[in-house]
Amino acid sequence: MPRFLTFQVLCVLLSISLVQADDSRQITGVWVNGDGDGWIELQVVEDELTGVIVGSPQDPDNEKAPRLDDENPDPAMRSRELLGLQILHGFRHDGEGRWVGGRIYDPNSGNTYRGTITVTGDDTLDLRGYVGISLFGRTETWRRRDVN
Repeated sequence: MPRFLTFQVLCVLLSISLVQADDSRQITGVWVNGDGDGWIELQVVEDELTGVIVGSPQDPDNEKAPRLDDENPDPAMRSRELLGLQILHGFRHDGEGRWVGGRIYDPNSGNTYRGTITVTGDDTLDLRGYVGISLFGRTETWRRRDVN
């Protein structure tokens, strides 16, 4: 009997880890933000989802003069480039395509928000940013970048 119970526990743990791995693969990649003006690469590093600006449809080869973080409330950070800037961090998997507990930096306003991310389809996700409680926020739909 104890061996059977151990086997069942191992099966449950394995199935949970496989679901989490599938959710991680589903969300990783390059996404176009809701405004359509930025490409953000989402990666899972040590069970934490992060997002980094990797380009823009207006400058697909990153050849123009670099855009700077000129809306940042900290004057010392206004000279840093947006390309390569981490704007999402701290998101933890909460099951079934949902990531919670993270922070979102909006370089267009210089504001940082709490956030949740929900995968809504193979090529879409909803990112919700809010202040305080989720009721007081805004949701943006991001689409996976088509590399063709």
